[in-house]
Amino acid sequence: MNDTLPERFAARMGALLGPDFPTDIALAVSGGGDSMAMLALAHDWARVFGVKLWVVTVDHGLREESADEAEMVARECALLGHPHATLRWHWDGQGNLQDAARRARLELIDRWRGGIEHVLMAHTQDDVAETFLMRLARGSGVEGLSAMAESRHVKPHRGSMSPLPPEDVTQTVPPPKWHQRTLGVPSGLQGFHLIRPLLRVSRSDLRHHIDTLKVPYVDDPSNEDPRFDRARTRQAIVSLGLDIGTLSETATRMSRASEALAVRAVDVARDVVAEDVIAGVPSGGLFGSVPSGDLLFDRDAFAAIERDTQMRLLAAALQWVSSNPYRPRSAPMEDLLEVVLAGGSGTLHGVRAIAEKANVRVMREYNAVKDLYAPLGSLWDNRWSLSVQGPDTFFVRALGPDGWQQVPEKPKGGLSQRAALALPSIFEGERLVACAGLGFGPTHSVLLRPPAGQFITFLVSR
Repeated sequence: MNDTLPERFAARMGALLGPDFPTDIALAVSGGGDSMAMLALAHDWARVFGVKLWVVTVDHGLREESADEAEMVARECALLGHPHATLRWHWDGQGNLQDAARRARLELIDRWRGGIEHVLMAHTQDDVAETFLMRLARGSGVEGLSAMAESRHVKPHRGSMSPLPPEDVTQTVPPPKWHQRTLGVPSGLQGFHLIRPLLRVSRSDLRHHIDTLKVPYVDDPSNEDPRFDRARTRQAIVSLGLDIGTLSETATRMSRASEALAVRAVDVARDVVAEDVIAGVPSGGLFGSVPSGDLLFDRDAFAAIERDTQMRLLAAALQWVSSNPYRPRSAPMEDLLEVVLAGGSGTLHGVRAIAEKANVRVMREYNAVKDLYAPLGSLWDNRWSLSVQGPDTFFVRALGPDGWQQVPEKPKGGLSQRAALALPSIFEGERLVACAGLGFGPTHSVLLRPPAGQFITFLVSR
């Protein structure tokens, strides 16, 4: 390939966003060499195609130099004539730091972007190769070893519509507001598209490009810190003499295999998996049938399919029921699958899978939600959307053993107590006000919408 780097960049942008390019595109630029190279390439490309660039830097505040690096990006944007924003994140100290930082970056950008629907990130061929090796070391299967997608849809975050605190945003110009679509629904509510136009470009080619142009950039010292998996992987690639291009191509082939296996899983799911519905719950006829939020696998049919498809369906079910964006690790999932196929039960990812007489029920584990409380009208457990009228003293939590005891007429042939404990319910203090899943309470006080999207739709969109 003799094309220049700008020509290769333009070709990928055309393939990913053309031929009718959006009027506005955001670039996530940290100040590192990869993202500064993307800024330089996008600057020249945007002038040709008449696209306005909006540059955003997320300052995670984890290093003393991070604020200065954001300032460096802002100065370069001022020189090039592009609006720039710095978004500051405050870690609460919970969970894995790197994972929390990744999630926060997407959430902050989502809340900042306004009507911009496409955000460019500077992941490279080296990132694909490094991720492949890291996941291989963890024992990942085909899906885990697949290359990251050049384009993917990032679903709206819960706080997408809420403005960022003014003290955490420094920007030259606010991004454009949401465009109004056919039904008057702001397009921003649909999430945004994350675009990675540099996945076929090596880090060394990008560094050569910006070194030639004298573009400023910084090297994050954590990239060489052996405490981090990625830093150790980079060092291993060099010491073993592995070829970045070959590793990346292998990950791409894994992606193709994963796509084919995913199609098979969707086809099987249509015959094997059903969303559980509690039919005819007694509540004045208004509820009719109410989703329990559980999934039911036809036990015999599920046992007859090949292992890879079983694993894919079980993993998707665990993610769907728990609203967890991450797939469980393969080893514990293999163990859970073995237990369920043998007629037992187990818990993973905050979800319980239990073999019943005719089905395998995949349901929310009560212990995972017993401490979750939410005000009326808000999202509960990241999956139940409640539209409720009631006083401020009402709140939403799981039914729990105490709520179960307050239901005078238990469902006949419906949910067992174990399956009902995690149902979203309305309480006032310790008093159960309503539980739609059990047909308890005044019908006007609680209208429950089922978990967002259907399971098959979820499988297709993954």
